[in-house]
Amino acid sequence: MSTLNPAYGPSDVFMSVHQVAEYLHLNEKKIYALISEGGIPATKVTGKWMFPRELVDRWVLDSTHGGLLNDRLMIAGSDDPLLQRLINDYSQEIGDRALISYCTTGTRLGLDLLQARRVDACAIHWGPTGESGTRHPALLRQYSRHPEWVLIRLFRREQGLIVSPRILKQIRDTTELFDAAFRWALRQKGTGSLRFLMEILSHYGCNAGSLNTPITALSEREAAVAVSMNLADVAPGTRASATENNLGFISFGWESFDLTLPRTVWFRRLLQNLLGRIKSSQCQLVAETLNGYDLKGRGDLVWGDD
Repeated sequence: MSTLNPAYGPSDVFMSVHQVAEYLHLNEKKIYALISEGGIPATKVTGKWMFPRELVDRWVLDSTHGGLLNDRLMIAGSDDPLLQRLINDYSQEIGDRALISYCTTGTRLGLDLLQARRVDACAIHWGPTGESGTRHPALLRQYSRHPEWVLIRLFRREQGLIVSPRILKQIRDTTELFDAAFRWALRQKGTGSLRFLMEILSHYGCNAGSLNTPITALSEREAAVAVSMNLADVAPGTRASATENNLGFISFGWESFDLTLPRTVWFRRLLQNLLGRIKSSQCQLVAETLNGYDLKGRGDLVWGDD
């Protein structure tokens, strides 16, 4: 029996535009508007829009209850070894009772997905920690849905260059790495790591176009692995990623690593449990093992509470 309209029975797995409009007590024009916004679950079959009734029910419940009844949490955005390990442990603990996933897309694409309501949260970093209080909100305000969002501090982390130990022993000065003899695993556009690197290069009067970049790494850890496998000599990234792969590291400072999400998702059970893990002693131990983390203020709301 349907949770919304008893006129529809178990055999009504898919509904037409007319049926779903009647089901939700809306007019058909509004249904088409919801489709164009990507808000309502729908699929086009032989030129006609069809709506899976079960997913429509879940969509309504999620909207009504702010996700409190939802058994999934999808996180996109920037890559981080500590967050990945905490999520992996959490996933093993909850088993098949719920789904928590972490897709490392980079900051910009993650925010695009959050804007399109394809994911529930987005991890971001966008410059030195001293400027994150203005840079992160300024970045979020570029998206029309930003009034719905809040920003949670996860932690601070040390950012710089991941370098092959062999190369690190050879050079006497960081600027030598900008020579064309050294291979870079560069990050894709729209990532916080690439933005951080651009600021490093600007400090030395260089630009990314002058680097020897045979590889584009699509995640923090992919960049570190490229150096570890001798596919590259140097890559932008964090001390933690260098530690994971037993690589050298040149520090260029610290950055804030934050989580952006709608206010409704903030109250979701899975999200609150994840924040509890970030505040736990287990997180502290993992952070100390990886190195390059400052956990002060972890889990705090830093923007969007007005």
